[in-house]
Amino acid sequence: MGSHFRSYVWDPVLIISQIILMQCIYYSFLGLWLAGVDGLVHTSRSLDQIFSYEVLGFSTTQGRLSMMAFILNSLTCALGLWFFIRRGKQCLDFTVTVHFFHMIGCWIYNAHLPAALSWWLVNVACMALMAVIGEYLCMRTELRAIPVNTAPKSNL
Repeated sequence: MGSHFRSYVWDPVLIISQIILMQCIYYSFLGLWLAGVDGLVHTSRSLDQIFSYEVLGFSTTQGRLSMMAFILNSLTCALGLWFFIRRGKQCLDFTVTVHFFHMIGCWIYNAHLPAALSWWLVNVACMALMAVIGEYLCMRTELRAIPVNTAPKSNL
């Protein structure tokens, strides 16, 4: 008879709902971070800031601030992994899935794959940050001591 410790049942509805939730977290908080950055420098808000790869660049202040918003968003999404996914070994899967769908969205928005090196560097860095920090937080929670017996000992 096999052990049932950490046995999992394949639940595609749960997985799809978690993917949708992480996409919502990604775009909601990216929008909030970009709105905060736009409020600081008084620039106009646009979908180009999220989907156009030409906006992300090292040469302009707007590009550097947009990069900062993407990096801060990866930290926020790492918290989303910790709160909603709660499994360290699934953090990389969900991180890659979120960024893959973002790449598909950028591809559709621009009508071609992103060609700017800065876009790829920012997204790879964000992917690494989100996965590593999310996995660290989840593993810390998973490895917490489990209280075995909290009842007082009785004298026999």
